[in-house]
Amino acid sequence: MKAAAEMLDNLSKNGFEKMMQEYQLDAMVTPGSRGCAVLAIGGFPGITVPAGYGKDGMPFGICFGGLKGSEPKLIEIAYAFEQATRVRRPPPSFV
Repeated sequence: MKAAAEMLDNLSKNGFEKMMQEYQLDAMVTPGSRGCAVLAIGGFPGITVPAGYGKDGMPFGICFGGLKGSEPKLIEIAYAFEQATRVRRPPPSFV
């Protein structure tokens, strides 16, 4: 267990964190919501918002992730994406 934690810490510091800082990125973008789960393992924030609908009408999302403490910026980016795309729609009524 300790070896796994050390490996994750190394991957975070020498991978994700290094990339974000080196390229001065505000956020990382991934399709779907799985990216947020991976970010959470490292203790990084992520937010998923609607990005569209498949042929079957099922919604899919997009994940914005960032460094620790970047939650305000991620919310700002996610909100701007939603306002620009206007993809969100209410679910169909099942009454």
